[in-house]
Amino acid sequence: MGTETDFKVTDSEWEVMRVVWAHGQVSSKEIINVLEQKMGWKPGTTKTFIGRLVTKGMLDTQTEGRRYLYSAKVSENKFVRHSLGDFFSHVCNKEVGKTIAEVLSEATLSHQDIALLQEVLEAKKKVAVDVVPCNCVPGQCHCNVHHH
Repeated sequence: MGTETDFKVTDSEWEVMRVVWAHGQVSSKEIINVLEQKMGWKPGTTKTFIGRLVTKGMLDTQTEGRRYLYSAKVSENKFVRHSLGDFFSHVCNKEVGKTIAEVLSEATLSHQDIALLQEVLEAKKKVAVDVVPCNCVPGQCHCNVHHH
């Protein structure tokens, strides 16, 4: 019986996931230690977030003796891509390019990152459109708001 994954996680749950992704498989004690250092959380707080992530289908649980070991059911890459897709579904299609450009201008990038981005942009040029169509209902974005 497969559990449906709930990709809607809080910032605190995201902190737990980062620890799990970094370790691959990790005990609750190890998660607690990392997040106590970073966030100042008590063990009970971290355990609550772990429990929520198990319920959401984001974490897999395995027992080893008296220890619980956790691993991610969703890769970090898949999760980030889903989250970005979810974010961009709330933005007018005409604003996506500008938003990506603003994010890039603020990001710290390596030469390798820039080379990858240039490669992606070159490939995108081949399928680019002259005008990106608006995907909003009238009144939901600047495209369809007419000032009288």
